[in-house]
Amino acid sequence: MPRIGVIGAGSAVFSMRLIGDLVKSEELSGSEVVLMDVDEERLRAVEILAKAFVESTGADLRFRSTTSLEDAIRDSDFVINTALVGGHEYLEKVRKIGEKYGYYRGIDAQEFNMVSDYYTMGNFNQLAYFVEIAEKIAELSPNAWLIQAANPVFEGVTLITRAVPQVKVVGFCHGHHGVFKIAQALGLDPREIDWQVAGFNHAIWLSRFRYKGEDAYHLIEKWRDENLKDWKPKDPFDDQLSPMAFEMLKTYGMMPIGDTVRNSSWRYHRNLREKIRWYGDPWGGADSELGWEWYKKTLKMVVKAVEFFARKAAEGVRVFDPKVAKKLTLSAGIPEEISKWIDSLTSDEMSGEQHVPFIRAITTGNPERLVVNVKNDGVLNDIPDDVVVEVPAIVDGEGIHPEKIDPPLKDEVVRLYLYPRLSRMELAVRAFLERRIDYIKEILSRDPRTMSEGQAEAVLEEIASLPENEPMRRHYGI
Repeated sequence: MPRIGVIGAGSAVFSMRLIGDLVKSEELSGSEVVLMDVDEERLRAVEILAKAFVESTGADLRFRSTTSLEDAIRDSDFVINTALVGGHEYLEKVRKIGEKYGYYRGIDAQEFNMVSDYYTMGNFNQLAYFVEIAEKIAELSPNAWLIQAANPVFEGVTLITRAVPQVKVVGFCHGHHGVFKIAQALGLDPREIDWQVAGFNHAIWLSRFRYKGEDAYHLIEKWRDENLKDWKPKDPFDDQLSPMAFEMLKTYGMMPIGDTVRNSSWRYHRNLREKIRWYGDPWGGADSELGWEWYKKTLKMVVKAVEFFARKAAEGVRVFDPKVAKKLTLSAGIPEEISKWIDSLTSDEMSGEQHVPFIRAITTGNPERLVVNVKNDGVLNDIPDDVVVEVPAIVDGEGIHPEKIDPPLKDEVVRLYLYPRLSRMELAVRAFLERRIDYIKEILSRDPRTMSEGQAEAVLEEIASLPENEPMRRHYGI
């Protein structure tokens, strides 16, 4: 059975989803999971919860925690990287510097790439960590799969394939679940849908949407005509059927899926007023100042809830008994929606994350249909082979077998959306690989918020001057 290293395991909800999926995958009984994080307190909480959950289910899984990257990688068959170097605190620090110099929502908020923790210029240390992990896998566990979950997936997996090409790497995101949100809104049985998505991470499009053998795109347009005027978001991340999604459908001729909806052009992101117009009142989407504050507040509540349940589990309380969990939630004043992750763990359904199904398919040889981020190698027409694309694939004991995208992406999607996004990725990745700070300046020079070369140089200089960015200064010779 496989040995699985989880880097950044202190992210408790994500780690527990993985563990829940492992428990529900009897084919992987006997697996060993090495939990690694530099935050010892959060790591300890996850280890306590993981062991308590496995004990409550009687599953055959072994756990060990470590703060050593090498220890998590050595002799592993699969290495899952979910770490965010510096955490959200660092990202907010960089965002504030960007806004100080006139870059609304920070310098990493870029056209077709507005996701608020998807930093490619302001978090050099994140990209460097990706390469370090890949290099250590090549040295310590050369046959292991690197499963990349941490953002930025598009730049990150492309960077790894170029910097450490001998390592087997695949990236995962759950943005394609937007297809099922559409199906639910339309009242369609998801088992009867024949669908494909294709593009780049956070830039995928619904290339095929058939229901009971018939093209069903017209049903999406019918929903728009009948329901869009009354649409309201349930939370900042509820945007799959927003005015923005349908504006992108009109512009590019295909439906954007998942986080792609967040990544429209600057026309829709100039200020909070425009964000609210296109992503809904009151937040204006997940990436506005209001939407991201909602996310950070929710995240803090989740962390507190995890710490609370870990303390109770350490005391011997059966926190994964649904009745006990409900009483604990009420007594501690934890919002019910925050503790729902316990209900999802104890249900019979998988989490929807693809990491464990991938491990299961590779280990057992039983095929699984997944949406993967892998080198193109001819899958998408007009996209270079060495660029990582996000497409459906069959995964089995032989590896990853991308599907033929049929019908292909529309020309408008490829040339007007993917090409500009590809160009920005190339500048970011080549800046890192070739130590070219001028490539990062070039990204900013194309930014409509940049009024002068001095402005771009000043913001980069202040970000690079942060104490934690000393490696960045050395790398670029700043």
